[in-house]
Amino acid sequence: MQSNRRFFIKSLSAASALAATQSLAKPLGFNYIPNLMKVSPNDKIRIATIGMGIQGNYDTRAALRNPDVELVAVADLYDGRLEHAKTAFGQDKALFTTRDYREILVRPDVDAVLVVTPDHWHDHITIAALKAGKNVYCEKPMVQHINEGKAVIDAWKKSGKTMQVGSQRISSAAFQEAKRMVQAGEIGQINYIESNNDRFNAIGAWNYSIPPDASPTTLDWDRFLGDAPKRPFDAKRFFRWRNYRDYGTGVAGDLFVHLITGVHYVTNSLGPNRIFSSGNLAYWKDGRDVPDVMTSIMDYPKTDQHEAFQMVLRVNFANAGKINDVTRIIGNEGQIEFSENNLILTKKKLPIAPGYGNYDSFFTFTEPVQQEFVRQYDAKYPPETRTAEPVKEVRFEAPKDDDAHAKHFGDFFKNVRAGSQGTIEDPVFGFRAAAPVLACNESYFEHKVVNWDPVTMTKKPSTEAPAKSTKKPATTARRT
Repeated sequence: MQSNRRFFIKSLSAASALAATQSLAKPLGFNYIPNLMKVSPNDKIRIATIGMGIQGNYDTRAALRNPDVELVAVADLYDGRLEHAKTAFGQDKALFTTRDYREILVRPDVDAVLVVTPDHWHDHITIAALKAGKNVYCEKPMVQHINEGKAVIDAWKKSGKTMQVGSQRISSAAFQEAKRMVQAGEIGQINYIESNNDRFNAIGAWNYSIPPDASPTTLDWDRFLGDAPKRPFDAKRFFRWRNYRDYGTGVAGDLFVHLITGVHYVTNSLGPNRIFSSGNLAYWKDGRDVPDVMTSIMDYPKTDQHEAFQMVLRVNFANAGKINDVTRIIGNEGQIEFSENNLILTKKKLPIAPGYGNYDSFFTFTEPVQQEFVRQYDAKYPPETRTAEPVKEVRFEAPKDDDAHAKHFGDFFKNVRAGSQGTIEDPVFGFRAAAPVLACNESYFEHKVVNWDPVTMTKKPSTEAPAKSTKKPATTARRT
């Protein structure tokens, strides 16, 4: 396969070529002709990756660890990454590369696209790809702003195509075992969940390396900005986009979304109805306009699947102590503590009898009252009710060959082959995970409680006045 524009135009059907010619003349005004080609169970699924940064490379490798999947094209706005992709993924064939993702969407040899761009492009490219008849794997969070979610869901439903949101931890063996345990009632009724994801290094704080040749010539700065506020070229903003609200979603959109996705998967929850965040920019004061320390508290209402519970999420990019990133789901009969690869179940039930004595009011009674109290207590609580069950601990280790990332893609490809929309993390699930984390940001920056309806997936009016703050306002985002 030749990787040039001449072959690209020749490879299109006449109708697709017409659509490409018309669309390239008017940015984001694409007239799509859906790709109605069916994927045979015996054929390879041909994928294209849009966004070949860090996660784009990791996603592409994970996708290709599945059988009968072939990479046929990539798009990126930096020429160096396109050249790297040819070396990394096109050694045995010519790999089509382009700066313009729309050239990928009109290719008839592309069955599915991986959308691995900065967050502010997720909704645009996903909707465009679905309208073009492509199956879509979109990185988390599915959208950058809450008001973009339903448009993506509508486009997905109308397209009939398969879509998966990329928070791959829920495809791990440990998360699946945690789900089994919770649904089996191993920890009783859930009442509290806590989860944290801390770091203390420059790369972990998103200060990624910037190539020395970065310039307006070697990358498409204007296309990167999209509908974000216009600015002069800034290589830091391009390569470290997670540090800025114009393009990313901060610690909530990068990390909280993994934690919430896992909790929703394990508990069958639809989401919280009340969200509040606090935090600050404590250490990485490098010009970014998002916090490096954030804690969010979420109230989950009672449903048919679970009792009401509270969840507390924390990220600290300035944690110089011992870092132990885990999720704890706590119930009235035990606790599950798990990460992506292992799990510990601790079962501990209280005896029926409450006991008396020690740090208790019993000793403050007069002796006759104490005697009467003991008589009544013995009558109410026979000996067998006074002893708790022994504490039980169960450990689970994921198989050494467990590959959550590849399995997440495997679920996507299985549904693509079947023509099904029933992925483990479809857009409805993906939005129910994304919306609360985006509400975390709204709460933090606007100093208010956000009320959310997890069933209708809409914000509810706040009844609480925002707290006054001396924080300097951050850069205004493009949409709210």
